[in-house]
Amino acid sequence: MKIALTGATGFVGRAVVSVLAGGEHSLSALVRDVDGAKLPKDVMLVQGGLEDVASIDELLRDMDVVVHVAGVISAVNRAGYFAVNERGTHAIVQAAVRNGVKRFVHVSSLSAREPQLSSYGASKLAGEKVLERYLDEISTAILRPPAVYGPGDKATLPLLKALTQRYAFVPGRADARFSLIYVGDLARVIAEAATNRATGTFELNDGNPIGYDWCELARLASLSEHQTIKPVFLPKAVLMPLAATVEIFSRLVQKPAMISRDKITELYHDDWVARFSGWPLKNPIGFEEGFAKTVDWYRQSGWLPKKRTP
Repeated sequence: MKIALTGATGFVGRAVVSVLAGGEHSLSALVRDVDGAKLPKDVMLVQGGLEDVASIDELLRDMDVVVHVAGVISAVNRAGYFAVNERGTHAIVQAAVRNGVKRFVHVSSLSAREPQLSSYGASKLAGEKVLERYLDEISTAILRPPAVYGPGDKATLPLLKALTQRYAFVPGRADARFSLIYVGDLARVIAEAATNRATGTFELNDGNPIGYDWCELARLASLSEHQTIKPVFLPKAVLMPLAATVEIFSRLVQKPAMISRDKITELYHDDWVARFSGWPLKNPIGFEEGFAKTVDWYRQSGWLPKKRTP
């Protein structure tokens, strides 16, 4: 099959490339910087962005499947989220229909289930709504991953770093439950969806149907780190003023901030457990194994200090 990919140079996108490239399928990717993409040589690169109609048409010409991973998880303001997560998705699906692509796999987010909590979640839901208008014209699978973690991810580094300390300071609630998925497993799901005929919206997890809470994560991290790790829950009221200050600075310098009031609101939501049947995945990686793999990679890459001898 001929598969086109957006977001190939991102954290999830690179994992998808590692699954799809070098096999029986041919892979093309839309990238802004061809020279700096650092993707396998057998991946055909098309220079451009989601706002570039000519580049998108070039990417999708004669393709069987488009896998749309590209999106923003942080932006300067609400408009910045919608510009990519809604309008960018619209541009891709329009081009897919225009070029006769038969299959569309869209990587959304579990945040789309609660659009009232954040601009990010609202924009991801808006992207899904765009696709719903084209369901009669192209076979579509919408994937909603929960929090994604794994080697190379900077977004979850602070949280996993906290779980290597004797006292883990947690921005969240003791009673909250959430699903997780290891990046390699998410990449496998995306690759399977690309070559599958299943349609609809799928909320994903790591094979744990009831999800986790922070105390469970601390217990599993304790086994990996060979020390007792205790979660210390930070009050939301303490973090919100800090996030507001960071937002002001972000707007002044016109650069997205990794912490915002929206993100704090999402972190303190009590139910991020994936619902429905999800996507069947053989031998998924649970948090105990995934945490060890990820933290080992962080340490080998110098992102975390070396592990102390127990």
